[in-house]
Amino acid sequence: MQLKAEPEMAGKVVRCPGCNTKLQIPADVGLPPPATEGAPPPPDGEPSTSAPDSPPADHGQEDLSYDKSRAQRGGWEETDPANPNIWLALSIGAVATAAWYGIVFALSPDSYLRGLFANRGWVNYMETFFFFWAIGILYLKGQKLRHQKTALYLDVLPVEIGNEVNAQNVPHFIDNLYALPGRLRDSLMVNRIRKGLELFEARQNNGEVATMMSAQSDIDSNRIGGSYSLLKVFLWAIPILGFIGTVLGLSQAIGSIQLDVEDISKVLGSIGNVTSGLGTAFDTTLLGLVLALLLNFPMNALMKAEDDNLNNIDAFCNEVLMPRLNDGGGIAGGDTGGLMDTLVKAVASSQSEFLKDLNVLSKKMNDYAMNLDRRVDSHQELVHKEFTDGMHRLREDLTAAVKDSVKVTTDYTRALSTGIQSLNNLLKELGEKQVVIHQVKKKGWFSRG
Repeated sequence: MQLKAEPEMAGKVVRCPGCNTKLQIPADVGLPPPATEGAPPPPDGEPSTSAPDSPPADHGQEDLSYDKSRAQRGGWEETDPANPNIWLALSIGAVATAAWYGIVFALSPDSYLRGLFANRGWVNYMETFFFFWAIGILYLKGQKLRHQKTALYLDVLPVEIGNEVNAQNVPHFIDNLYALPGRLRDSLMVNRIRKGLELFEARQNNGEVATMMSAQSDIDSNRIGGSYSLLKVFLWAIPILGFIGTVLGLSQAIGSIQLDVEDISKVLGSIGNVTSGLGTAFDTTLLGLVLALLLNFPMNALMKAEDDNLNNIDAFCNEVLMPRLNDGGGIAGGDTGGLMDTLVKAVASSQSEFLKDLNVLSKKMNDYAMNLDRRVDSHQELVHKEFTDGMHRLREDLTAAVKDSVKVTTDYTRALSTGIQSLNNLLKELGEKQVVIHQVKKKGWFSRG
């Protein structure tokens, strides 16, 4: 198994992450390879400094074996990298609580520490148990983080296979991952790189691999963030239990007050019970706040360490894996299958979205047209009704006006006939009589009288 080492680690003695055996890092680690040709291979157990550009030239005979191994690949069972076994953490918390109270009860009965943990009621017992349960979870998470950091030393992309990862040598890189020890290959970094290389083997497209890597990074980040849910519950519950103990202590203190007795000794005794209840109230709150404070520091430190480890994995994928992937890039003679598939999918997706939007727009236009037809019909009916009503009112008004005119004409004709008849009667009475009309001369302002 080949390992990686930084130049500043040259000459130091470390333990192998696979077998836990001590080994010394070569003094020339990180130095450029010598320029001489035909250099002997490095000894077993030391990292190689050669960097051939391609795998051996006899791959023609190995194509069938690689196709067979590719068909047999199925990954490996991935364990949860962040969430420990809750029941194992519960057992650790119970054992730690029992051991702590064994120490507490070994102290003097007058000791303040014993009184704080053992003589303040059930609330302090629950606070202590929750605290050690949370410590058990942090311990198991720390072991998982240690395992993740150990996997970072693995040489998952050896340069002996090739300086770049292309369609021809990617099966060799994947087989190198499957050859790693099972305990170490089940890690965030190895799992992510395996998934990226297997996707590149199937698609030969750097863009799809980068998208998948980003999505996997988000998944790992959310998984790590969600693993602290129970710890945050404990961090909230411990002070709450302290406040519950405070309420119980205050109620006990108030209930023990006796001021309606005549014996002064009983009054003093009730005052002693009050002070005891107040002590219980304040001690439970004090213990809850102290335990929450002690739990907060290691929890945040572990959270930062896991975030840093995840950032290191992201940096390795972005700075080491992605630059070494070569999908042809559309160069003549290169593999453009992934690019063409991406273009076809993009065009098909755009066309599908366009047709979907066009159907929605057509439906809306059809609805608008139907609504307009309904409005036109309603308006036509309203106009016809108003015109008909207006014609009826006009005919009625005209009929009434004609009737009134006929009545006035009839009355006028009747009155005229009566006047003519009266005139005829008057003329008949006058007969041959003459009527002389004298003109009276008017006097003016300057006329003589």
